[in-house]
Amino acid sequence: MIAWLKGTIVEKSADRVVLNVRDVGYEVHIPFSTYYELGDPGEAATLRIHTHVKEDILHLYGFLTLEEKKLFTLLIQISGIGPKLGIAILSGLPPQEFVQAIRSSDLHRLNGIPGVGKKTAERLLLEMRDKLAGWSAEEAAASGTVDLSGALQSDVVSALVNLGYARKEAEKRVSRALQEADTDRFEVLLKQALSQ
Repeated sequence: MIAWLKGTIVEKSADRVVLNVRDVGYEVHIPFSTYYELGDPGEAATLRIHTHVKEDILHLYGFLTLEEKKLFTLLIQISGIGPKLGIAILSGLPPQEFVQAIRSSDLHRLNGIPGVGKKTAERLLLEMRDKLAGWSAEEAAASGTVDLSGALQSDVVSALVNLGYARKEAEKRVSRALQEADTDRFEVLLKQALSQ
């Protein structure tokens, strides 16, 4: 799993970017909010990455802010909302506006996002309200720098969940692994968590 990428922009379009990281090109799917903030081809960029693995498919989804990545992770946990729709939702409403729409039960605003019908909008209201209960959009937005340890921990937990572990069990294993193995390498931390 990949937690973040730092490299040079090779190609950039509204829904994807190709980053050259040490002469390897990574195709990363992005929401519009990230697209508008990224520089032009030839410029450096750092993206927080959500690695999505499903059967024989591996896709990378990239975000400039921790707020975007956290919202995306919450969205794809909802039944019927996959990564493609998650990106569409984040492209349709900036994170703070999305949080506000959920908190104010603005069904019309959610239904206006391309790809989100009435039933999906209702499901978003129902399921995201609890998930966003302790959400502080201002705090999340203020966190502009890449927290590598937090991103690494999140990605190892995600990998364990994809392997079939319950989220709470995965979080416990990763927390213990972080204490036992002083490392910033994904593979080492994952191996340590699996060995427990």
